[in-house]
Amino acid sequence: MNSTNAQVRKASLDEGSQRLIAMMHRIGFGRIESLSVSAGRPVFDPPPRVIREVRLGAESSSPKRVGDADFAVKSAVVDLLAELAVVGVATVAIEVRHGLPARLIVEEVTHG
Repeated sequence: MNSTNAQVRKASLDEGSQRLIAMMHRIGFGRIESLSVSAGRPVFDPPPRVIREVRLGAESSSPKRVGDADFAVKSAVVDLLAELAVVGVATVAIEVRHGLPARLIVEEVTHG
């Protein structure tokens, strides 16, 4: 992680981005599907589809609750938010691993 990423704090982000971070932490492992992006920011109306993966028989390691705590966001989150800003308007799916974004799939509407 470079020094500019270390300076991005959760509290400095818009409400939609903070909500997305909390959702990824809660999911732990899985996917967020059909998340709308408008003006480069996540929009939760309509609500996205959330798919959690649960490993049975494995040691449980439930993710820590994020709540209202402020913290420096990880570089994967900074990268995700930067990609959403570039996308502008689209519908996306986000693969989540260990509460962090691991892959972004963008569904764009093309004209012509």
